[in-house]
Amino acid sequence: LVSSKMLFVFAFQTGHTTGPSLNNDKLYQFAYSAEVYVDRVKASLQKSAGYRISSGVDVNLLWRNPDNDDDQLIKVMIRDVQVENVNERPAAKNIFKGKSTEKIIGKEYLAALQRPIVLELVRGKVKNFYSYENEPGFTQNIKRGLASLFQLQLHSGAAREVDISGNCNTTYHVRQDQVTKIKALDSCEIENQGFTSHNQILGVTTKATSATIYVLEDSFIKSIKAEENYVFLLNSRRKTGAKIVSKQRLELKSVQAGPGLIAGKQVASVIKTLDSSYVAVTLVAEPAKAECRKCPSLSEHWQSIREYMYPEKLSNAEAARSFLSFIQNIRKATKEEILQIIRSENKELLPQVVDAVTSAQTPESLEAILEFLNFKDASTSTLQERFLYACGFASHPSEMLLQSLTDTFKGDVANEEIRETVVIVMGALIRKLCEREGCKLPAVVEAKRLILNRLEKAKKDDNVRMYLLALKNALLPEAIPVLLKYAESGEGPISNLAATALQRYDPSFLTKEVKETMNRIYHQNRKVHEKTVRTTAAAIILNSNPSYMEVKNILLSIGELSLEMNKYMLSMIQDILHFEMPSSKTIRQVLKDMRAYNYDRFSKTGSSSAYSGYITRGPDVSSTYSLDILYSGSGILRRSNMNIHVFDRNAELHASQVVIEAQGLESIIAATPDEGEENLDSFAGMSAILFDVQLRPVTFFQGYGDLMSKMLSATGDPINVVKGLILLTDHSQEIQLQSGPRASTEFLGGLAIDISGGMEFSLWYRESKTNVKNRVAMFIAGNTEVDSFFIKTGMETTLEVETALDFISTVQFSQYPFLVCMQMDRVESPFRRYVTKYESLPSGRRYTAKRGKAELLAGNEFPLHQENSNMCRKVFGAKSDSSSSWF
Repeated sequence: LVSSKMLFVFAFQTGHTTGPSLNNDKLYQFAYSAEVYVDRVKASLQKSAGYRISSGVDVNLLWRNPDNDDDQLIKVMIRDVQVENVNERPAAKNIFKGKSTEKIIGKEYLAALQRPIVLELVRGKVKNFYSYENEPGFTQNIKRGLASLFQLQLHSGAAREVDISGNCNTTYHVRQDQVTKIKALDSCEIENQGFTSHNQILGVTTKATSATIYVLEDSFIKSIKAEENYVFLLNSRRKTGAKIVSKQRLELKSVQAGPGLIAGKQVASVIKTLDSSYVAVTLVAEPAKAECRKCPSLSEHWQSIREYMYPEKLSNAEAARSFLSFIQNIRKATKEEILQIIRSENKELLPQVVDAVTSAQTPESLEAILEFLNFKDASTSTLQERFLYACGFASHPSEMLLQSLTDTFKGDVANEEIRETVVIVMGALIRKLCEREGCKLPAVVEAKRLILNRLEKAKKDDNVRMYLLALKNALLPEAIPVLLKYAESGEGPISNLAATALQRYDPSFLTKEVKETMNRIYHQNRKVHEKTVRTTAAAIILNSNPSYMEVKNILLSIGELSLEMNKYMLSMIQDILHFEMPSSKTIRQVLKDMRAYNYDRFSKTGSSSAYSGYITRGPDVSSTYSLDILYSGSGILRRSNMNIHVFDRNAELHASQVVIEAQGLESIIAATPDEGEENLDSFAGMSAILFDVQLRPVTFFQGYGDLMSKMLSATGDPINVVKGLILLTDHSQEIQLQSGPRASTEFLGGLAIDISGGMEFSLWYRESKTNVKNRVAMFIAGNTEVDSFFIKTGMETTLEVETALDFISTVQFSQYPFLVCMQMDRVESPFRRYVTKYESLPSGRRYTAKRGKAELLAGNEFPLHQENSNMCRKVFGAKSDSSSSWF
């Protein structure tokens, strides 16, 4: 069960005590060792980074309660301390070579470590731990780790025990001469700082075990072995992780004549007689962390990474790496230090500084950025937007952050788009805080009330849209009736927005009332709806455990719809069957009915489509893409929707969605609008969801005049949707090892991202093209470290990848059915990973061992359906033919 060797002997007087008991006038001399290993999860300990502290330990009985043999005081003293490598290592790689223990630990700290402690044992449990006041935390914790070994129960059963790890659930198993103690480390109540990413897929899983084995011989405890294991796994790539192994061993070497007992009836008087400087301190470890020596200031660190943060370099992994290291340093900085950098930087670099300062998520960083930003000044709207989106992507948002945005929204905001973004981001923060059981926090209650009340009173469409976008992020159960009202009764874009907000809810929230409303919208029972709203309603029905009749009615409607909507609905049904989605079983049952499944219904022509496929399928996480394109009957794009989802067995992440919508363009080519869309204004725009956060939509043009102006002046350049640095993985955890040292693990994952989209329209060639470009560079850094004040040992892990994903759709509408070609390409992607194990002394002496691997992941064009491949051959064949002739 445990590989370390620990030996510890007490005389056990059967019938007199329920715990171990020392004999009078004896001195027990032990050999003690505590070892720490840090390495990759499946690596052998023989090559791990780490160290060993070994010493002698003298133990003798000071006092036994004359009225209760189970109550006794014992004195424990550490001596002859040695520090060494945990594994054999050549002299050139041995950081301890030529250094005495006094040089390594420090004269004062060594003296403190060797001062004795006194334990009061009552029925085998440590009731009181006596030591000296104001003793250094790290030496006190080593003693606590040793003292906790003396805690033992000699009968099977569970107990709640207090030791160095905190107040923990402990289980004892006694079998003949062996006692096994299992400590449930996840149950321990101890003050440990830390946080983790909002979404489980982006987070880190921690597994911890602790076991101690005591072996008895002739009513004595002959040996103890104690081992504690911590394993940290990156959920998105479980091959990436770290482990910490802590071992203790205490072994009896001799029993000699020792000092006699101290007379007395009360513990307090005995302690005072022994040494009046002793005080009772808790056995639970106290926080003790060494101050960083020779660490650069925030300003110095910024200067060292500044060159990698220019906008043109943001698609490189080095930008993401620098972003993460900057965040780490900001988290240690004061408000004044942060403001100094913000106020001194130029306009080109300021957006990246704002990304990092906001992502740090400390009270100091929030105060600094709010003091710098002036929302009454419209000229700094770019920085305000970067701040707001960084808030939306916050890994562990605070109530203070939400309250700050609420106050900003209620105040004077000069730029109307920024004001809209503030409330949209408030919705994202509400959801994140509610999912962490913070729905009843005063700031959350206030923000929810503000959004719902103002939506109810809103008169202008722009205001209604703003609050609906906030609800699309918040996903409040109490907002569902409001969204239903707007989905069914709202006009055009408002109805569509409310429907897409409902589509984001988990199917468990979609009640009978929701499904009835969606059925009325799809079948147009009360009013005529745009096809974008109807197809969204159908998707909601088919994704929420539809009944047999619901599916049958949808299938029977195919054939009665407009040509392109017919084709789109057929593609949606075929995609559900192809991808084995939850409703596929019900659809297959309905298709056995020939009235629903016949040639006339399933042979409709058109160019609209819906298709899903896998980007990656792995043992840890998988990712899927879905592409659906809906056209008007005249061949003009109505909606293009690209989604990427990442999921594991327990969680899902909506990594990205880019929707390009257009309407009212039929008049340009003298075509007839579809039913229900006769009076729509000319419009085209793009909406994006990024890492579960709905962003503020972007408008390409609004109205016929704006359309003609932009067509005449069009350059074909894409419009940027989002560009910046995003903190994705953000896991920080402190661990108290039972041998005394403090450990920590930190995983940070940063993304440098650039998403842009464009729509080109040519009357001359009767062709339209939409292009969505995704450029990303990701860097993940993990550091697992044990800090013993006089030595640090740990392991750093890094992963980096740069990639690009392009989605292009080309439509030629000079004939019907018009030609549509969709392409989704991923370029070659460099992927690098490195592992560095290290040991270092405060003097600067350091040992490192680094291993790495770099590879090039092949690019590919994702295989869409066969019909699309055939169409692309025609499109590009037609282009090559036309290019060779003047006429």
